[in-house]
Amino acid sequence: MNLDLISKYFILFIMYSSAGWLVETLWVAWCNKKIVDRGFLIGPYCPIYGCGALLIIVFLQRFSYSPLLLFLITLIVCGGLEYFASWIMEKVFKARWWDYSNEKFNLNGRICLRNLVAFGVMGLAVVYIINPYFEKWVELLDEKYTIELGFILWTIFIVDLVVSTIVVYGFRKVTEKVNKEAVSDNTEQITKMVRESLAQRSFFHRRFIDAYPKLEAIKIKMKEIKTKIEDVTSDAKDAVIEKVNDAKDAVKDKVSDAKEAMIDKVNGAKEVMVEKTGGLRSSIEKNTKKAKMSIYLGKKHIVKRFKKKSKN
Repeated sequence: MNLDLISKYFILFIMYSSAGWLVETLWVAWCNKKIVDRGFLIGPYCPIYGCGALLIIVFLQRFSYSPLLLFLITLIVCGGLEYFASWIMEKVFKARWWDYSNEKFNLNGRICLRNLVAFGVMGLAVVYIINPYFEKWVELLDEKYTIELGFILWTIFIVDLVVSTIVVYGFRKVTEKVNKEAVSDNTEQITKMVRESLAQRSFFHRRFIDAYPKLEAIKIKMKEIKTKIEDVTSDAKDAVIEKVNDAKDAVKDKVSDAKEAMIDKVNGAKEVMVEKTGGLRSSIEKNTKKAKMSIYLGKKHIVKRFKKKSKN
């Protein structure tokens, strides 16, 4: 890939980033009734739009034969890009830049169905409408001027990136300091203290907090998440204890029932044994009486015979 082609792609990146910044700024201005300089960077561009557009141009334009397929693939790719961008910026700067938790069909507050559909539509617009004009305008530039313009834009972009990164790290440091000093864990109170501290700094810090009025430190959010986890854990623990107690009571009932059944069987067997013993005793007594009677009669007969012989 030669320098001319790299410069053309970077110019397209800046064009789409600027177009995204313009659309987002107008949308926020229409919703909030005031103009706000949107974007992580100081300049009039949002790099995530430029990255998404280049992904579509380089990798997805081949699916232009099927608008439906292009729509679905763009939806997936750009949704993944937005999710990854949210995750990596949260890890690096300890801050969440956008949160769709209140939107329906969202994933961890990083992406939502509404935006995914918008990405799919924007992908169709880029491939079929916007990019042919943008590439045509870039092709009008002479190779020498293309490289020079690309270098100038690259230099401005890198300087902007460095300055903006320093500003964002300032937000992180102030947030960490306020979190340590704050007596209360109230999210709104801590966020207010952070914004008041940043408002006393440079123009770039004030622009930053104006651009992201809902920006909150992830450390603050983690307190809320921790509380929810503790509540869920406590509920789960109570549920487990309740089930264990129920199982314990059930075992006790079964053991008690088995014990009673065993006692009944023993008592029944005892009664049967008593009855059989009584019958056997009665039979022995009868046989004993019969034997005594037989002995008595036999003895009496012998005595009679003996007397009779004595007379003779």
